[in-house]
Amino acid sequence: MSASPASQVVVEAPGVQRVEEHTPREPGPGEALVAVYAVGICGSDREVFQGNRPEGYVRYPLTPGHEWSGTVRAVGAGVPGGLVGRKVVGEGFRNCQVCDRCHAGETTLCTDGYEETGFTQPGAMAATLTLPARLLHVLPDDADLTAAALLEPAACIAAAALKGNAQPGERVAVVGTGTLGMFAVQFLRAVSPGELLVVGTRNDREALSRQFGATDFRTRDQELPDDFDVVIETAGSASAARTAASLLRRGGRLVLTGIPAAGADGLDPTDLVVRQLEVHTVFGAPPDAWSHTVRVFGAGLLDPLPLVTHELPLTEFPHAIELVGAGDPKVGKVLLRP
Repeated sequence: MSASPASQVVVEAPGVQRVEEHTPREPGPGEALVAVYAVGICGSDREVFQGNRPEGYVRYPLTPGHEWSGTVRAVGAGVPGGLVGRKVVGEGFRNCQVCDRCHAGETTLCTDGYEETGFTQPGAMAATLTLPARLLHVLPDDADLTAAALLEPAACIAAAALKGNAQPGERVAVVGTGTLGMFAVQFLRAVSPGELLVVGTRNDREALSRQFGATDFRTRDQELPDDFDVVIETAGSASAARTAASLLRRGGRLVLTGIPAAGADGLDPTDLVVRQLEVHTVFGAPPDAWSHTVRVFGAGLLDPLPLVTHELPLTEFPHAIELVGAGDPKVGKVLLRP
């Protein structure tokens, strides 16, 4: 069964969803109307459906969907007409563009409060999406829109890679082997590291890790080194953060991207100070990380397609949510196709 070309998913309240008719919203001044090609599902979409996303970071009723790709169909006043017909992806954070953090390019730190596509604003689990055109990033004409639907999580990892600032020849490592971990491997591989270690909990991810450029793979219960220059953590647990810190040499650079459950025991501040570790964190992706991602993708250095295991119609939204939360090692990235 396939979804209607003009359908949308609506999560009315936690655990209550429907697929209904979708009416495109014509773009106003500064906006663009995008025909959605594919939209990814991640753990935060599951939080929206289950009702355990933190207060203030979701607004019901809601059409979810913050990882997406599509083609511009129309633009409003003040938007270059040349965007029409172009393949695009788009930033989710609806930043104010006026505060000091926005002016510094740190739009994910906007002081005007949190607004994001798919969480507090209508998302891409619909036939079309209307959003500020300034959030769009144009893709090459020959871009694969299935692969491009994964560029939002890739951009978050691009932000981590930029903060880690790995140099050619440095020893680098990734902790975590999910979608984010595999993107981290690809971004780090692109800077020609001297060694690229992946640390995970599942041996079945070794082949894919090496396919993306890892030179070594170990599980956390194996003996691990302690002399790496840069480590990116993507697993989202306190134990993964501690493992990541333990891999670093004195003065090494750690970038944390995962968000453990509240109250988790974290890193030892004494260890951080004595070893003079640089610790960076990432929540979302600012514009420079998006631009970097699209550039790396266009150059053929980023290959999201091997991470996609399921493509389903919008009507299968509940099943897709189940797949994402099942913990099945055969389930990778799940996409919905409006």
